Amino acid sequence: MNPIVKFMRSVKEKTESFADKPYAMAALFFLAFAESSFFPIPPDVLLIAIAVSASHKALKAALWCSLGSILGGILGYYIGYGLMESVGQPIVEFYNGQEKWEFFVKSYQEWGVWFLAIASFTPIPYKISTIASGAAQLDFFSFVTVSALGRAARFFLVGGLMYKFGPTFKFYIDKYFDKLSIAFVILLVGGFAAMKFLL
Repeated sequence: MNPIVKFMRSVKEKTESFADKPYAMAALFFLAFAESSFFPIPPDVLLIAIAVSASHKALKAALWCSLGSILGGILGYYIGYGLMESVGQPIVEFYNGQEKWEFFVKSYQEWGVWFLAIASFTPIPYKISTIASGAAQLDFFSFVTVSALGRAARFFLVGGLMYKFGPTFKFYIDKYFDKLSIAFVILLVGGFAAMKFLL
């Protein structure tokens, strides 16, 4: 078996078994919270794992994911607002985000909350945008409102699709897992390359 496929199958089996644990929702909440301010792995990974394993939990998982991400975003805002030099800058540098930081600051100057709305819904690094929001002293009420709408829309879209089509998705994922694993790795590497090029 291809080493990549073997590794991905192992991850899939572990996450599917983990999704049935009583603390799965709490783990999803804390993953979403951490990702919004400093952690690199997006919560979508666990959200999809839970939803695929048990589609009836998909909307509940989307809710916990949204709440965690929104509260984590507030922490990111506070880091940018009051702890930029001591905490925010090291986070930006840890992710080699200096060039992205300049892009974010410029985007906030030009687009304001509209850029935050895009960042909260798309694969743009959300942690950098929350810290940048605080550093730019974006209106806090606007920040929370736009973040809540954007993050909830993103996670409930995923959760809603899994709720409605979860069993079908699971069938095709199991059937074509080897090919999907290779495609995922190619897309992941390509996505990182595109982000580096574009940002």
